[in-house]
Amino acid sequence: MIWIKILLIPVIGILGIIIGLLYSGIDRILTARMQDRVGPPLLQPFFDIRKLMIKENIIPENSVEWLFNLMPILALSSTIVALFYLPLGGIEPVLTGHGDLILILYLLIIPALALVMGGFSSGSPYAWVGAQREMVMMMSYEFPLAITAISIAWLLTVSGISDPFSLEAISNNPGWDLVGPVGFIGLTLLFLILLFVMAGELGGIPFDLPEASQEIAGGILAEYSGRNFALFYLADAVKAVVFGSIIITLFFPYGLGLSGTAGILADVAFFFVKLFLLIFIGSTFVRVAASRFKISQVVYAYWVPAVLVSLSGLLLIGIDTLM
Repeated sequence: MIWIKILLIPVIGILGIIIGLLYSGIDRILTARMQDRVGPPLLQPFFDIRKLMIKENIIPENSVEWLFNLMPILALSSTIVALFYLPLGGIEPVLTGHGDLILILYLLIIPALALVMGGFSSGSPYAWVGAQREMVMMMSYEFPLAITAISIAWLLTVSGISDPFSLEAISNNPGWDLVGPVGFIGLTLLFLILLFVMAGELGGIPFDLPEASQEIAGGILAEYSGRNFALFYLADAVKAVVFGSIIITLFFPYGLGLSGTAGILADVAFFFVKLFLLIFIGSTFVRVAASRFKISQVVYAYWVPAVLVSLSGLLLIGIDTLM
């Protein structure tokens, strides 16, 4: 059994990258169609990565070279490791633990921290501004994200389910089955908050402040090129898969209920449909429908309305458990 898991680790990593790039291609096509443009081909992200990998990897003269080169590797590796703890399409995760929900939240912080450290280590004033913005955004959306995760775990605890911070336990005991009408409203609010956090985590418009080309010339990634830029590109693609998978695990872990090999394949296909819908709603649609926020607006949006709504969701779940 242990050897199967060891063999699955590189397979899941490669599949995560391929799926992330495919969803990125679909995302760009849909964005173009919604803006009345033709858009790139589906495989354009693969072409971009191939081109970046063969380009020269330029290191800024004033950079901290080892840190500058390490951060893209750290960003990609942390997102891939997160995939190992997620039940994908009803298939058991490669790695499990008693607190893997908390571990996943920490792993999601690492790509943002890698961007910040990479920006600061580049020696570019544009990257410094972008790194500061990324740091402020990260501190903003992490709070409502943590409230949502704790709310789900607390619901499992009061429902008598052991190991409430285990993603496997959460996946096997959907919150919708544990609450009444009031709790249902609370869970709905928490789900909407996670969609809002997803838009910030993925860093697309209107949350692309750290990379705003019109303002800070590419910002946090201004000095990155070649292989290093490609690794950050891949980290973003895999991160979309990871965050979408987390939302599915927390709120929509349901399968189609079929048995046998055909049932497993159907559940995996159904999982990717759910993942596509979440990425479309939480990223593509938001990017097309909204213009860029100011950094003060981002902080306010996450620290005031998002926190209040997530706390309201927690309160409604608490009321429901007492009824």
